[in-house]
Amino acid sequence: MNWLFEMLSYTFIERALVVGILISICAALVGVSLVLRKNSMIGDGLSHATFGAFAIATALNLTPLWFAIPIVIAASFFVLKLSNSKKANGDALIALLSASSLAIGTIAISLTKGVNIDLNSYLFGSILSIGWSDVWLSLALTIIVILLYVFTHNCIFAITFDEDFAKAIGIKTNIYDAIFATICSLVVVFGMRLLGALLISSLIIFPTLIAMQFSKSFKHVVIHSVLISVINFVLGLTISYLITSPTGATVVIVNLVVLIISYIIHKVILGKN
Repeated sequence: MNWLFEMLSYTFIERALVVGILISICAALVGVSLVLRKNSMIGDGLSHATFGAFAIATALNLTPLWFAIPIVIAASFFVLKLSNSKKANGDALIALLSASSLAIGTIAISLTKGVNIDLNSYLFGSILSIGWSDVWLSLALTIIVILLYVFTHNCIFAITFDEDFAKAIGIKTNIYDAIFATICSLVVVFGMRLLGALLISSLIIFPTLIAMQFSKSFKHVVIHSVLISVINFVLGLTISYLITSPTGATVVIVNLVVLIISYIIHKVILGKN
């Protein structure tokens, strides 16, 4: 077990572990509603919008985090609003947002002179970039998300499965959509520092898909998704340290392997549909 104590002796890994666990909890909670509402690719679109915002902020010598937050929140409002409209195609909007944001970010970086920009850290994340401010911000975000689920569980359940019914019984769906869009944006922005623009959406999607293989109720999907998300992140971080592989990519591979195993157990061994 010497390698474990050696790994935890590095301060940057301690910060990455704490932030990763907190973001995993938030991403899993947000992911349940996104996946069940068939809006799971919104996370991917927002991650690319974050990449574009980070690149522009760096080119303009601004603070990337605070510059990106309002832009990504506005993008999430725009996508969710039009996705719920019958006049717009949600998948097309997300594809448009993703492609445009990547193009804008790449051009902003290419035009930047005299600034050292690590493109890979934006695309695939970097645990070295995580500071103590990220730890405290992630902790605050996690508390907000958990409290939201605890006190509005029934409303979130109704909106997730039947938004028209939720409106009919008096739930102010517009307010909840606004809150949800904001939280989703914050999860993506903070998580991108760890996993990068191309990988953060996997932390939103995979745990829910795995939990749905074995869970029979919304409550169980939420609980199991959180547990799976945290365990897979810790396992991915540990493996990346042992084999010196990129953390974000390793976490995604771990989630993919667990999803395949859970699917095989569920479909082949247990023989369930």
